[in-house]
Amino acid sequence: MIQAFVIAALTTDGYIAKDKDHLAGWTSKEDKKRFVRLTKEARVVVMGSNTFKTLPGPLKDRLHIVYTKNPGTHQNTENVEYTNKEPVELLKDLESRGYTSVAICGGAQIYDLFIKSGLITKLYLTIEPVLFGNGITLFQSSINLNLLLESTEHTDTGTVFLDYKII
Repeated sequence: MIQAFVIAALTTDGYIAKDKDHLAGWTSKEDKKRFVRLTKEARVVVMGSNTFKTLPGPLKDRLHIVYTKNPGTHQNTENVEYTNKEPVELLKDLESRGYTSVAICGGAQIYDLFIKSGLITKLYLTIEPVLFGNGITLFQSSINLNLLLESTEHTDTGTVFLDYKII
């Protein structure tokens, strides 16, 4: 079965962004290296259209699945596909195409959609030593899941990496 995991960076006060237009470049270089490594290993990144717009362009060596309400109004390319499929349907399609892992990269609506589907097996969280005071949280709705902390790591600059398995 294809493995789906959440990868996200949060401020110390729990926000993934200041607003929907906030560029993804606010995290540390260590977080960016981890993001590149994990998403290249997965070979597929899934995100919402607002998150996709915050990137400078498609990420090299990864298939992008971009959620949008109207996928037919967008032009698919070699590395970018637009969809509004249910998560289980999307993962079945990707598995039939030979993919074994998928990185769910945000934003909050997409994290909600996939965590509620029951298909997420791991959370790779980065906690950055930054405070926003307000903004967009990791999930938009009430979530009740038990997690098992599998590993922690921290950098000299105060960034903390937490790897959780969903029980």
